[in-house]
Amino acid sequence: MTTAEDPAQPTGRVRDAARTRGEIMDAATREFARAGYAGARVDEIAARTRTTKRMIYYYFGGKEQLFTAVLERAYSVIREAEQRLDVEHLDPVAAIRRLAAVTFDHHEAHPDFIQLVSIENVYGAEHIAGSEELRRLSSPAIDVIRRILDAGRAEGVFTADVDAVDLHAMISSFCFFRVANRHTFRALFDRDLLARDRREHYRTMLADMVIAYLTSGETPARQR
Repeated sequence: MTTAEDPAQPTGRVRDAARTRGEIMDAATREFARAGYAGARVDEIAARTRTTKRMIYYYFGGKEQLFTAVLERAYSVIREAEQRLDVEHLDPVAAIRRLAAVTFDHHEAHPDFIQLVSIENVYGAEHIAGSEELRRLSSPAIDVIRRILDAGRAEGVFTADVDAVDLHAMISSFCFFRVANRHTFRALFDRDLLARDRREHYRTMLADMVIAYLTSGETPARQR
């Protein structure tokens, strides 16, 4: 007789716990991104992973905990990409361009991340606020940006007094908007922001905007 603490394993298949959790997380990511938190169904996730609803509850505790785990993994992926940033050998302008390109590429390659963040904002970030893992998971990009800004100001290249978090928001907002608003933007303006023939145009435009901002002298707040 099995219990919630010792769920039955599918006949003829020995499951590795880490692999099972990974399969559940993959399916859950797709389901939450597709249907939202409220619309997602644990039964559907179970069906996609050849496991059971009981098994999902065994590993994660419930739907809310599963969604939080999905968010934690989604954020950890972009944090790992930020940690791999290799800009120390670049001049400040090239380093900023590299940072913008990495963010641009990651957002484009992970549309599910965009969907999950949008959903979490609908819920006032309550799952993130309740996650010790996400609160602990700082953004390596902020530290990288600070170092690049300091180097650029020391060399006299960056003249604007720019905060690292503000710059991170500036870069991320363009990348996020391009993916999140693709369909509405196309419906309104008949232009696909993810069209392959305009990809390099937008990638370059983002870097150009950021560099122009950093070399603009005084920030708008100082000019008023």
